[in-house]
Amino acid sequence: MSVFSALFDSKMKSFEQAFGVKDITSSTMRDAILDWYDLYYTADATDTEDPCQRLPVAVVSKLTKTVFSEYKAQAASAGQKSEWNSRVLVGLERRRKQAMQQALIGGECFLKPLLGASGVNFSVIQRRGYRVLGRNEQDAITDIGTQESTEQGGCFYTLLERRTIDENGYLTITSRLFKSSDKASIGVEVPLDTLPQYAALVPVNTLPIPLYSLGLIPAKCPAENTVDGSEDGVSVYAPAAGLIHLINTNEKQINGEFERGESRIIVSSDLLTTKDENGRRKIKDNVFAGIDDDQENIGVTIFSPAFREQSFLARKAEYLRNVETLIGLKRGILSEVEAAERTATEITSSAGDYNLTIIDFQEMWEGAVREAVRVCDLLGQMYGLCDSSAVDPDKDISISWGNGILYDEDKVWSQYQSMVAAGLLKPEIAVGWYFDMPTETDADLVKIREKYMPELEQMTSDGGGDE
Repeated sequence: MSVFSALFDSKMKSFEQAFGVKDITSSTMRDAILDWYDLYYTADATDTEDPCQRLPVAVVSKLTKTVFSEYKAQAASAGQKSEWNSRVLVGLERRRKQAMQQALIGGECFLKPLLGASGVNFSVIQRRGYRVLGRNEQDAITDIGTQESTEQGGCFYTLLERRTIDENGYLTITSRLFKSSDKASIGVEVPLDTLPQYAALVPVNTLPIPLYSLGLIPAKCPAENTVDGSEDGVSVYAPAAGLIHLINTNEKQINGEFERGESRIIVSSDLLTTKDENGRRKIKDNVFAGIDDDQENIGVTIFSPAFREQSFLARKAEYLRNVETLIGLKRGILSEVEAAERTATEITSSAGDYNLTIIDFQEMWEGAVREAVRVCDLLGQMYGLCDSSAVDPDKDISISWGNGILYDEDKVWSQYQSMVAAGLLKPEIAVGWYFDMPTETDADLVKIREKYMPELEQMTSDGGGDE
């Protein structure tokens, strides 16, 4: 089985040597990309951090589920390309969650169309799996390198592929296959038909029609690059990467607090003999701690320090709230702050930001779908898999994201009224939100009561008339 493997390893030098090219991604950006993937995939604790909470996994999972919560895409029922477009959408459906997750993790990924008589499929190339070799004057990628690995018969095969677009929109694909006895190097070059899946490839192939595309479908995180200011996409949690490291450090420290807080028996060091002459352990050194053989220290003392977990937990909660703010998540989605502890301004602001965050990712995926339809149409015509009738991705594909329940003002107002009725929220805060008035201080609440409490009484009464 072939899989796209990371080019961020020692094999990259061989790739550069094979093609005589160099990655234009800055070293700062490469370090950041590796850090984002380490934050997402690393689960083992180190001497300084414990990533057991897996915050990047939680962020990416929650966003992906919310983005696609009411997603539906379908091809227009009429038209010659209806069946072909439906096949493209079916292929995208199989990979949409994986592609969205990889775009959120690494900042950008590519969907590679795999066209055949049996249908349309896609593979996902994550950000670690390709190198940017060139861009045009609009900063679009026009030269890219990928690496695909296969293990077969005890040998390791590496397909190096370079895709280049010229100024007229024609795509040239250069492919070279290498064989090695281990994973440490790509080994020696062998013919492409050494493996059956590459037998149809040619070393250099310029497509006969202009694609104005790499033949790969980009899915790029819409956030601005705050790492080096380049056009490289950044992870959805890139702005909060430092905070996530601090949270992991805090988790390591709180674990150490509990470990150090275990009750111990302090004895003179002459009693701290771990093994006798036969090698048998006599005393557990995590229970007994030895001290210098001072006559005043002879004896036994119980040491049981007070735990300071509340300080660590308070710090973690503050870090989590800051992560939510930086990423644009709804307040409480990570920190789990009770609604009664939040002001109406906080609720409204964070809910609105979260709604805009989700819309950004929905627009990203919608753009990827329509580009996939355009590219697959051209490739399908070239390989004789579909007819040559015209396709308009904007008109021939219908995409729906639901009725906008992520942030509905009428629904929020109804929830506020319910919270007021249940005693979970002050009426002044709900009315302040409704009339867009500040609710931060007691003076703010006094102004709301003086100006709007009659309106509140009318809005919450059953009939609105005099009794």
